Amino acid sequence: MIWNAVAVDGDRVFVAGPRWAGANGPAVALIDGKDGLISYPDASWNAWQPGADVTNTFVNVNAIHRDNHGGLWIIDTGSPSFGGDPLPGAAKAVRIDLATNRVERIYPFGPPAALPGSYIDDIRFHGDHAYFTDAGRAGLIVLDLRNGETRRVFDGAPSVTAPTDRPIVIDGEIVRAPDGFPLRVNSDPLEVSPDGRYVYFGSLHGPWSRVETRLLDDPGVPATELARKVEAWADLPPVGGTAMASDGTLYFTELASDALKKRSPDGTITTIIRDSRLHWCDAPALADGFIWLPVPRIDRVSLFNSGTSRIAWPIRLYRYGLDAQAK
Repeated sequence: MIWNAVAVDGDRVFVAGPRWAGANGPAVALIDGKDGLISYPDASWNAWQPGADVTNTFVNVNAIHRDNHGGLWIIDTGSPSFGGDPLPGAAKAVRIDLATNRVERIYPFGPPAALPGSYIDDIRFHGDHAYFTDAGRAGLIVLDLRNGETRRVFDGAPSVTAPTDRPIVIDGEIVRAPDGFPLRVNSDPLEVSPDGRYVYFGSLHGPWSRVETRLLDDPGVPATELARKVEAWADLPPVGGTAMASDGTLYFTELASDALKKRSPDGTITTIIRDSRLHWCDAPALADGFIWLPVPRIDRVSLFNSGTSRIAWPIRLYRYGLDAQAK
């Protein structure tokens, strides 16, 4: 596996990674503690092949996230190829009950939420709603968890669109897409403030904006009014991933510097770790005083290197004690 996502439930550690990265392992796996990987929730969910049914299998997983109610969420972009369109019926969010290891509910993303070119990227929660970024077809998606209805907001808006003047630079070089042009990733990271008032979001390149959840949650708010309520929040650099602590501290992995940094609620940015082993450290997860750091080195997969993989095995997963750092 080339994992770019991690979730932790007690002593269980889950990892996931996209199909287009070129790995042959399961899309979602439980690390067994003995250098092995167990397909999760079972083998059939991880057995999709081109042409097969897409309803009860993972086509292309980009994110996993643990909620506060005993659930693990799997975000399936539904698009097996990088930059491709989601297969009909394939884009979905899958909630697994961690107590039973069974799929509890599947939330499908069809038009007008997921569109041609969509790449559903990540998920965060507030009350009866979940929020998703679309890194392909720039926008946010709002899901009503009670009835499964989805709405698309900020479609193509500047706040969710990758800018042309903030390239992703790693090792002093611009990361380029398969077409040779600088890689541009639209709405990618997002967080919800600890008090639930705001959703913070932006393209992978930054900067970040914010909007009140009460406005996102209300389908009656006109799109023009919603757009006017977007506020600038933080001018962050290109990031691999983020995690927000209960005190409002935002942890983020800065791609250009191989670093884990934090933004305090007052806006102060501090470097926690800078280490070449954190090269393209992706979506971290907070659990029990630790931050878990998956390091897929995505920029080194064959897709971004003229068909030749520069991945150095094994893929690493680190954890760092934030409590010790705070002392």
